[in-house]
Amino acid sequence: MTNEALRTSADAVLARLVADPTGTARLRTDQWRAIEALVADRRRALVVQRTGWGKSAVYFVATALLRERGSGPTVIVSPLLALMRNQVEAAARAGIRARTINSSNTEEWETVQSEISAGEVDVLLVSPERLNNPDFRDQVLPKLAASTGLLVVDEAHCISDWGHDFRPDYRRLRTMLSELPPGVPVLATTATANARVTADVAEQLGTGEGGGQALVLRGPLDRESLRLGVLQLPDAAHRLAWLADHLAELPGSGIVYTLTVAAAEEVTAFLRHRGHTVASYTGKTENADRRQAEEDLLANRVKALVATSALGMGFDKPDLGFVVHLGSPSSPISYYQQVGRAGRGVRNAEVLLLPGREDEAIWSYFASLAFPPEEQVRRTLQVLSAAGRPVSLPALEPQVELRRSRLETMLKVLDVDGAVRRERGGWTATGQPWSYDGERYARVARQREAEQRAMREYATTTGCRMEFLRRQLDDEQAAPCGRCDNCAGPRFTPEISEAALTAARGELGRPGTEVEPRRMWPTGMPSVGVALKGRIPAEEQAGPGRALGRLSDIGWGNRLRPLLAPQAPDGPVPADVADAVVTVLADWARGPGGWASGEPTAPARPAGVVTIASRTRPRLVNSLGEHIATVGRIPLLGTVAYREGAADTRISRTNSAQRLMALEGVLTVPPALARALSSADGPVLLVDDFTDTGWTLAVAARLLRRSGAKGVLPMVLAVQG
Repeated sequence: MTNEALRTSADAVLARLVADPTGTARLRTDQWRAIEALVADRRRALVVQRTGWGKSAVYFVATALLRERGSGPTVIVSPLLALMRNQVEAAARAGIRARTINSSNTEEWETVQSEISAGEVDVLLVSPERLNNPDFRDQVLPKLAASTGLLVVDEAHCISDWGHDFRPDYRRLRTMLSELPPGVPVLATTATANARVTADVAEQLGTGEGGGQALVLRGPLDRESLRLGVLQLPDAAHRLAWLADHLAELPGSGIVYTLTVAAAEEVTAFLRHRGHTVASYTGKTENADRRQAEEDLLANRVKALVATSALGMGFDKPDLGFVVHLGSPSSPISYYQQVGRAGRGVRNAEVLLLPGREDEAIWSYFASLAFPPEEQVRRTLQVLSAAGRPVSLPALEPQVELRRSRLETMLKVLDVDGAVRRERGGWTATGQPWSYDGERYARVARQREAEQRAMREYATTTGCRMEFLRRQLDDEQAAPCGRCDNCAGPRFTPEISEAALTAARGELGRPGTEVEPRRMWPTGMPSVGVALKGRIPAEEQAGPGRALGRLSDIGWGNRLRPLLAPQAPDGPVPADVADAVVTVLADWARGPGGWASGEPTAPARPAGVVTIASRTRPRLVNSLGEHIATVGRIPLLGTVAYREGAADTRISRTNSAQRLMALEGVLTVPPALARALSSADGPVLLVDDFTDTGWTLAVAARLLRRSGAKGVLPMVLAVQG
């Protein structure tokens, strides 16, 4: 077939894909260049084009043409379930049969694999996490590599640790690439790659020096429909009030991004209270609820999804009318990727950033989750080597000072590097030489800091905002857009109604969040010499507790973060904080299950207050306990103390098992406190500054219950998270 005939066939597939009954749809020049390279020349191509440009059209059209020529099915590695659902529906419009293998449809895997073997599947969408699943990696992946007609890596910036959304699982693609038969084309696509990421992705995919000359198609990143703006507002209450007053004025339906799950939940509740139809979408949202939220937004049944970056990739709604950020992402590249969801199929879409003073504290928290120091990595490798068998994450966690999520990410990186391997039943050390690339990790950290500086500059620049973002992505064609608030003047004022501001202050100023007690001991404690396992006996558990707020929320979190920061000076509890704690206690007493509720199962009124000894904030914790005892007119019974000689014991906060190991045998109930507990005729309030893993409260509660406490009700200032 001549290239002219191939182009005619390609345009016909495009017309079906976009449901064009006239058949007049035509591919863009670079779309055709990519398809020609894949189908006619069987080359590798890297396409870096703005969101909405039509990257999916390239791989669907190429798939149809390759399948007509007898090629095997296309394998698309895709990061999010939302993207997969959109892609399956889009493929069907072009007569392309698409199926998925991901964590949410395990019951369908066998059927899908049978359909692939029978030649009934044109496109298989695979989540990157599947690439390192032992069964999939060892049994399915080799067959796919042998039969694949086209490999597509969507959102390819995830391969690069210079990118804004690095995912170690993506780097497993090296294995599949190495096993592809000669002449199988490969397509990598992304909308958010600067020059550094582009070069790194090329190297990771083998499309650089060692994998043949790749076709790199990089287009201008301007989005003519987007009208960017920034509103500088005094505090979280003003930002929330502004949104409540102006959400209805924004065009169509859209997305309101927040930086944390807690903030998303707060904003959703407030906007609903103010009469707006919105839904929450976060990493903690159940899969069925996520899907319902996506469908409601697609059908314009909600004005907005209030979302975290869980909605950052893979959501396709061409008529999305606006994106508002309550808080700045830490990277202008990430910001560009998120705002790119808007305005793909409409003439004008509004993009607004409402930065907050808590943003940088949140950036710092996420930065702390970077690749661990060398000694922690070496310790993990030593434990795996000594085991001589696969070790599961729960069994490994007690022996290393890393939280579960960070430990798993580190192991995935080590897996790609060849130092460990995931097997059935856990992880094993391979024994292969491995070196800690500290210089590279330091460069990545410096790059992250530079991105944060750039995001601060974006919020305050007097120049064109779109040009600023395009330059951050190394777009050589960047020029003033003529549409943003700095080019064309602001379209929104910071004015808000007094009613909305009062309501926002009331919402954010409302203290109190529940503290869920620990019910089970961490897995694997006996293996490290701590004889605790299974369920914590009911008679040794704490009851449900309360905190003034969460450190990640935009209400009390903003007040508590400076007070509880590591460098903050110790001192008596501030009056406003003390008063708010009293409010929490009063609401707790009268609320469902509270001691003043009159419910048959409610606990008795607290008979005393017990504090937990603090090395860093003794004055704060003691004064808080004294204040509660004075206002509640109940005795301050004493303090759960450190055993003699344990004052310098380091209490790890890295994971549950390590923290429990450090606490076991360190805390004690002094005799005077034990005597007071035995004569108390009700539960005690257990007071501390904040809780993170929850194990200090659990261990202290166990000691108090064993010393005669009728019950233990924790009361802390803050919950981490």
